[in-house]
Amino acid sequence: MIERLTRRKGRADTGSAFDRRLLAPMVLGSVLNPVNSSIISVSLVPIGAAFGAPPAQTAWLVSALYLATSIGQPVMGRLIDLYGPRRLFLAGAALTGIAGLIGLLAPNLGTLIVARVVLGFGTCAGYPAAMYLIRGEARRTGQESPAGILATLAVASQTIAVIGPPLGGLLIGLGGWRSTFAVNIPLAAAGLILGVRRLPKERPLAERTGERVRLDLIGMGLFAAMLVSLLLFLMEPRADRWYLPVLMAVAAAGFTVRELRAAEPFIDLRVFGGNPPLLLTYARALLVSVVSYVFLYGYTQWLQDGRGLTASQAGLAQLPLFLTGIAVSGATGRRAAVRGKLLVGAVGQIVGCVLLLPLQPHSAIWLLVVVGLVFGVPQGLINLALQNSVYHQADPERMGSSAGLLRTFFYLGAIVASSANGAFFGARADTGGLHGLAWFMLAITGLCLALTLMDRSLGRIESDDSSSAQQSTQRKAS
Repeated sequence: MIERLTRRKGRADTGSAFDRRLLAPMVLGSVLNPVNSSIISVSLVPIGAAFGAPPAQTAWLVSALYLATSIGQPVMGRLIDLYGPRRLFLAGAALTGIAGLIGLLAPNLGTLIVARVVLGFGTCAGYPAAMYLIRGEARRTGQESPAGILATLAVASQTIAVIGPPLGGLLIGLGGWRSTFAVNIPLAAAGLILGVRRLPKERPLAERTGERVRLDLIGMGLFAAMLVSLLLFLMEPRADRWYLPVLMAVAAAGFTVRELRAAEPFIDLRVFGGNPPLLLTYARALLVSVVSYVFLYGYTQWLQDGRGLTASQAGLAQLPLFLTGIAVSGATGRRAAVRGKLLVGAVGQIVGCVLLLPLQPHSAIWLLVVVGLVFGVPQGLINLALQNSVYHQADPERMGSSAGLLRTFFYLGAIVASSANGAFFGARADTGGLHGLAWFMLAITGLCLALTLMDRSLGRIESDDSSSAQQSTQRKAS
């Protein structure tokens, strides 16, 4: 599928000279985080059984990854903007392998959570590195809208994110839940080999421009403090944890003052403040990821606890989601209809949530298949549209950090989803809890639909793509 997309786009574009050797490390780096995000969904129940931990405790395996990644993505992205992708890609691959080894040997749940934190930091370099490379190749080749390459990246991430549950079920059936951690060891080795052999050696920004570049460590620290306080509260929102929102507000105020005054800020708030379309894209990313991850984790847990499927069967039950997502991404990847994709995706999420309401412990398998098929449509549309939006809306000089922030908002949504799953599911993932989650998801996706309907800036992305295509045609004719 990925090869067909890139070949097809290559024929459509005007002799695009995008370096295809970069595709393998780009794709591998960008999928390490999604595969670990989704593969754990079928591991939560057997891990809980192994260590005698209820869903509220095993949920930390999900939250730990997203906590580390939410902080690490924009930090890694900014470092990539300054020092190039090669060094950060290789460091991330090494951390990923170390995390896999820790998980393989972990004697208790706490050690597994540490492994997931290390894994979060290790896997957060791949996606901003890929977006940085795409922007660099676009400048080099004059191909300002490399839709085929963006589609390749999106299809790969969507594919691996959805294939994670079936893959996890297969690995658990073959070697137990520890194999879902151990799989990172060969993946990390492949990343190191591809990174060394194919990623270009690039001089740091300071050497290219002749200007001294200062790393905004204070800004990064305040950003981390703000996110940690917020996410810890979202994981367990209780009245006796009131101090966490207060700490978050203090850190946010300090971060804002620092970034507005810094000569070389970690996140240039003045640029973001003057870019409402990008801020709206981040808001949509937060909302749609809440729904996506509630479904991914909550529904998968219900399939095992509420419907009585095994881990392997629950993974296979997600195959319709996987197949539909791939088909939709492949069919629509080269089209610039960002607004249309977001609207259809939001409606698809609404329909999927409605279909969860009649599910019961003895619901027919065909109904489970239909649910997966329906949720596969937005899975194949929305992330692709959001990625294309950031590519066109972000400052090219901050593409790495902007792409990292997109993933941060995705994982903020994942943390909210994890908290919601813990709130609606008690000691086990029962049917009543699933129905409560369905109503929660309906409210969130309804808000996302309204936000998209009101956003008129999305039409400009399609106009820019059309202009780019016309210019490419004119260059080819001349």
